[in-house]
Amino acid sequence: MTEPGTFAWPAAPISTERLVLRASEARDRAAFVELFASPEVGVHIGGARPRDELERAVPEVPGRRPGCFVVEHDGAMIGMITLDPRDAERRGHVRPEAGEAELGYLFLPAAWGRGYAFEACVAALDWFSGARPNEPVVLSTRSANDRAMRLAAKLGFTEVERFEEYGAEQWFGVRPAATADAPAAG
Repeated sequence: MTEPGTFAWPAAPISTERLVLRASEARDRAAFVELFASPEVGVHIGGARPRDELERAVPEVPGRRPGCFVVEHDGAMIGMITLDPRDAERRGHVRPEAGEAELGYLFLPAAWGRGYAFEACVAALDWFSGARPNEPVVLSTRSANDRAMRLAAKLGFTEVERFEEYGAEQWFGVRPAATADAPAAG
């Protein structure tokens, strides 16, 4: 995949029916700390981080980089979506040269169960399909995470393989590349 910084990252926010996907701002710092300190979120990312450690380590404008969208609802950050090159050293690839775009997402527990993750992921994937029409997108999640497995299927990801990583079985799937002739799934 071409690194996110080598093509036009959206300068303008992406709006959906209920959400805005945008670049991070200083006002999002507290929500980033809450997200990574949350025990409920931590279950899915290898554990929550200590709040005092995060308060010291999180920069003034966290997540300010190509590949990271803040997900905003009613003017406040409720989560984040990432589209980053998958590390070539990790298991799970659909191309021999690796580096596929990998979808990631985290939402504050108060936002769970409302369809925000689906709505935000569709918007990010649709944008990516337009920006990089011949690039597949991959996703990896713990196979025991029923919500993430349902979301992956709803977004059009299909299983490629399962493997052990981070002490648990991981599900690895791909969403085929959109082409100029075929609209993105959503």
